[in-house]
Amino acid sequence: MDNVITVDDRLSAQQAQRLITQGNQLVWQGDFHHAKQLLAALKRPRKAATFQQYRNHQADQARRLNSLLIAIDDQYVVPLRRAPDVAQACREAYGAHGSPRLIPLRELLGVIGAHQLCRRGIAIPALDERIHPHYGVFAPTRPEYVELAAIQPLPKATTAFDIGTGTGVLAALLARRGLQVIATDTSNRAIACAEDNLERLGQTGRVEVMEQDLFPPGRADLVVCNPPWIPARPITTLDHAVYDENGRMLQGWLDGLAGHLTPNGEGWLILSDLAEHLGLRTRAELVAAIGRANLRVAGRAHVVPEHRKAKDSRDPLHWARVKEVTSLWRLKVS
Repeated sequence: MDNVITVDDRLSAQQAQRLITQGNQLVWQGDFHHAKQLLAALKRPRKAATFQQYRNHQADQARRLNSLLIAIDDQYVVPLRRAPDVAQACREAYGAHGSPRLIPLRELLGVIGAHQLCRRGIAIPALDERIHPHYGVFAPTRPEYVELAAIQPLPKATTAFDIGTGTGVLAALLARRGLQVIATDTSNRAIACAEDNLERLGQTGRVEVMEQDLFPPGRADLVVCNPPWIPARPITTLDHAVYDENGRMLQGWLDGLAGHLTPNGEGWLILSDLAEHLGLRTRAELVAAIGRANLRVAGRAHVVPEHRKAKDSRDPLHWARVKEVTSLWRLKVS
């Protein structure tokens, strides 16, 4: 690795900023908690008038913060003063067998946080249970979209597809409502996570989990999808749960839905209007895409998310969230 410099507690945040700006990677060999403090000091406040400026800032921030590296050995031990035991968290993220490597401290902290979240789980009121998200799988920390699917009256249905199942939360909900479900995802992590959650919830007999891009073979009475809500390019691995470049998944689901519904079946599209408030997609464009896919809107339920940030937030995403509405679109073949 070129331009790698070993640093320790004597390095100031100002010196670190200058070295990173010059294109250097910094390998930390001091106190672990001091490294966390330095990482926090390297963050820059957001100053963005548009969503694109916000994303450019996020990309630059990720590049700079990922320049502070930590060494781990083949047993996932961090040989630093006051370093926590990260072995189990790393095994969950990287696999049972490690190798000596340098990883960004920012990434390691994300691995630790994901492990802690997976252990305690996320309460899902609609299930009266907890869902345990694995590292790299979208965590259902906003339960309003699950609640929409829980209270929506079911069509006359015995079978369902859950497309892009993630943690398996919607598949579990549909199974609880009496449907036989096939849940699909393209991510190996998501497949393992969904299977784990469905086993915890006692729903493995009602749900088959399949690694598949969008639809499984055949047709179902109900086809549900909660695609990534923002049609923009992902920057980090975890961004893929929220950002869907060019709306690929949404468009693919719409285009294929009519061919995978039974004659009286319904598609449930669960989607936030964040993209509309950010100027990335209009409501007219969404409705036109539904029409081009030989579909019609049979109904729409919506909920206003409970999240609200302080009004002095400086990023455009905050102001979009202030106006945000999450909807369940009921779609039928036109």
